Amino acid sequence: MTRPKIMIVYGTRPEAIKVAPLIKALASDDRFECVVASTGQHREMLDQVHEMFGITPDVELAIMRAGQTLNGIVSRVIAALDEVFEREQPHAVVVHGDTSTAMAAAIAAFNRGSKVIHLEAGLRTSTLHSPFPEEANRRVISRLASLHLAPTSRAKQHLLAENTPPPRRLW
Repeated sequence: MTRPKIMIVYGTRPEAIKVAPLIKALASDDRFECVVASTGQHREMLDQVHEMFGITPDVELAIMRAGQTLNGIVSRVIAALDEVFEREQPHAVVVHGDTSTAMAAAIAAFNRGSKVIHLEAGLRTSTLHSPFPEEANRRVISRLASLHLAPTSRAKQHLLAENTPPPRRLW
């Protein structure tokens, strides 16, 4: 088998900071091919993170528009990533947390047959609309993910209580 291609997708400064160590680790591991994609949801704040961690995205989507709604963000991310996933055909796509970028990337990856890996999975408030839209984004991603990387035992318990399926084979 060829090296599994893992694409890491992020769009906000907090996501970029938290996935930076994973990007570095995968990029230096010959067992994997790492592709880095930035949606640019927080475009103006990403440059400093890229510079700080020495990250140059392979794909930069620049999806933001003035006055864009959440649905605008989600639809633009799904459409743009659909083209990227068709071209790159990643085995797995890593999304982080609870942003609209993460949820849209998870949907686009799932629809293209790529496995979804959810970094920082299982965080819950127990109120679907609080915080909005983050709590709903977390729950959608959890239903699509093949691998849940829960940061705490409490997050793991939330996933188990929701009958989240156990990890599935990634490749």
